[in-house]
Amino acid sequence: MATPTPGAGDAFAEAAAEAVQTSVMAIRLVLAIADAVRRQQQKMAGKEEELPDAEKSAAEASGEVKRLLPSTFSAALLEGADWPQLAQQLMALRSAGVDLETILPRVGEIAVTVRDQVVANAERVAREGTDGWAKALRETLPAGPVREAILSSPAWPEMAATMAKLDERGVDVRAILASAHEEGVGVDRAVAKVLAAAEVPTTSRDAKLSYGPMTTGLDIPKDLDLGDRERALRQLAISPSENQRFTRMVREAMPGREREADLIVAARQWPLVAARMADMEGRGAPVAEHLARLSKDTSWEQGPRSQMGRRLVQAANDALRKSVGEPVGSGPRVNTAAARSTSSSVGPIKAAAKGAAPATPGVAAHREAGPAVKGGKTR
Repeated sequence: MATPTPGAGDAFAEAAAEAVQTSVMAIRLVLAIADAVRRQQQKMAGKEEELPDAEKSAAEASGEVKRLLPSTFSAALLEGADWPQLAQQLMALRSAGVDLETILPRVGEIAVTVRDQVVANAERVAREGTDGWAKALRETLPAGPVREAILSSPAWPEMAATMAKLDERGVDVRAILASAHEEGVGVDRAVAKVLAAAEVPTTSRDAKLSYGPMTTGLDIPKDLDLGDRERALRQLAISPSENQRFTRMVREAMPGREREADLIVAARQWPLVAARMADMEGRGAPVAEHLARLSKDTSWEQGPRSQMGRRLVQAANDALRKSVGEPVGSGPRVNTAAARSTSSSVGPIKAAAKGAAPATPGVAAHREAGPAVKGGKTR
């Protein structure tokens, strides 16, 4: 056997230690997401609980962690400066109805995968800020309580920073997010059960009314709340800076018509327009080129002044959905009220057809709108 070169053992030990620390970082991220879901569920029920006593939690949680996680990871967690806070999160999850004997072993499996990725992959530098990871969430996780809980959590900036560090070390962060989403769904259901809340949210009025051309192809949560703009943008994974940029793009597309551009942005359905723009950007479509048609085709000017905002939103959506060469407002119009009344769907989100692979993992896109109702007998 060849004699190791001087320092080779130290380098190997360093790499192994880094792999363990990165795995522990991933464990913290998954548990932070689980705790964010717990907080969100309890907050919505008006029963958010404070974290339990740190000292007592540390004593109780240490045994669970040692028993349910590989010793390498449990030792690193217990030695960490943030262990008391992590122990509080674990005990709060248990108190809320989450089975630690189920979630911790699965978190351990995620940590093992991360460790192996760090060892196998050369370190690379790919720094992304919070906005980049908000986009990754939109593309990786389906709209719903888990994604909203992450983006609304006070710990979101820290989570985004953790994702960036994991990514720099060669870890497949999207795979971790997909796994964390499954755990988050379990946490959401467990906490909901304890709070005697429904596991599946009732389809909101906004989600029902938005069904049709405004949401075709988009990932819309069943409890969409357009009455709370900040929350609606969060539900659709549109970050504040993205919202500002999309607002600026609309204004730049309508030079000399700032008032009309502001009517689009001020409209109740603006978050859906912004979501359409984000979806197009994710597919590499020329958003600005589509929006420019609002100045070229001004058919939205025709009609009562009081309904200008509504017509502008429809025109913006048409401009974004249709090919650049196709005139805005052309083609048959769909009576969405009639479509809803005859649809067997219970909400705006339908599972993808069998045999068709989704564009991104974990995303359930809004099904395509059906054809316009032909003439004939009506009820």
